[in-house]
Amino acid sequence: MGAFPFCAAHPELHYLDAGATSQYPQSVVTAMTTYMEQENAPLHRGLYRTAYAATTRFEDVRAQVARWLHAARPDEVVFTSGATAGLNLVAQSWGAHAVHAGDNIIVSALEHHSNVLPWRALAQRTGATVQVAPLTAAGAINQAWVLAHIDARTRVVALSQMSNVTGAALTDTAELAAAIHAVGGVLVLDGAQGAAHLDVDVQALGCDFYACSGHKVYGPSGIGILYGRADYLVQMAPVNLGGGMIDTVTPTTATWADPPTRFEAGSQNAVGVIGLGAALDFITTDAEAKHDWVDALGDAAWTHLNAIDGVHLYGDRANHGCVSFNLDGVHPHDLATFLDEQDVAVRAGHHCAAPLMATLGITGTARASFGVYNGYGDVAALIAGVQAAKEFFDGTK
Repeated sequence: MGAFPFCAAHPELHYLDAGATSQYPQSVVTAMTTYMEQENAPLHRGLYRTAYAATTRFEDVRAQVARWLHAARPDEVVFTSGATAGLNLVAQSWGAHAVHAGDNIIVSALEHHSNVLPWRALAQRTGATVQVAPLTAAGAINQAWVLAHIDARTRVVALSQMSNVTGAALTDTAELAAAIHAVGGVLVLDGAQGAAHLDVDVQALGCDFYACSGHKVYGPSGIGILYGRADYLVQMAPVNLGGGMIDTVTPTTATWADPPTRFEAGSQNAVGVIGLGAALDFITTDAEAKHDWVDALGDAAWTHLNAIDGVHLYGDRANHGCVSFNLDGVHPHDLATFLDEQDVAVRAGHHCAAPLMATLGITGTARASFGVYNGYGDVAALIAGVQAAKEFFDGTK
């Protein structure tokens, strides 16, 4: 699946935390290093050839992102610092003029805090209410409940494309999109987890906004993507003000540039965008094979963990390489620490999804999340580590 320098530097480590941040392929490292060493120049400002070349490369990646998302045009792509920034931009800018007292916003019980807190804050500012969709018995978003609760005052349905805890995924949102559009609202998808594991087609999904992060699609941190439908972006006022995002400024007035420029104030993360472009080249090459590989690893981990007495799994085995579990009598933090001593790196805690933990009746889990650089040896190391932890904490070893 390609060379990964981090994995080469740590051959002893079984890194199972792609859900928090994925490792860089060599092609991403090379693209970023080459840009920093040979191509670095200010964007959208300089009139000399290296500045023009850097700007062209930056905008070429925007067009590449638009193709990957199946956006209608490149100016529907806004570069942000990550999915969190994108979701906040929609809540603060679109929400400021579209959501009013008496309106309602629908989220779900499995959302990451980044797709809950901005909407709560919007509701508090405007007098709207937030409704929380429950989960199905399998731990997925109950889409039937969402459909039944969309009414004439629903302005936003904001859902995760894929859970960062259970891997539960929304793969068909067309009916949801049609229902929310029928009442004049918008469908917002948090793609932070889904972008690396699922096909992303904003036209087929029917979403009006889609946010994701570079560092979870084998790219760098500090760069993200917000897709917004052109007719909505043009209605939105900028949240960050400064250089580069204006049309005119007088001593007393200002007007804004067209989207997406109006949302990209200040000097942009050029090297991050270059790395993002290389990451998209990587994930779109043999994409189906990459998805199938990670899905198979998640399935294997689920199967073997489920065979260990005292292990509790959350969600179901269709987890897209994201497996959350607990071991009877062992705090998730203690389990993760023990596994680290076995050279197995997993995440532990509430995973920025405390409402989901409350729904599940727990305070946290351990989570193994797989990337394309992982293999069945990593699954075996995880299983051996959990078995060793069980023996250790049971006092049988």
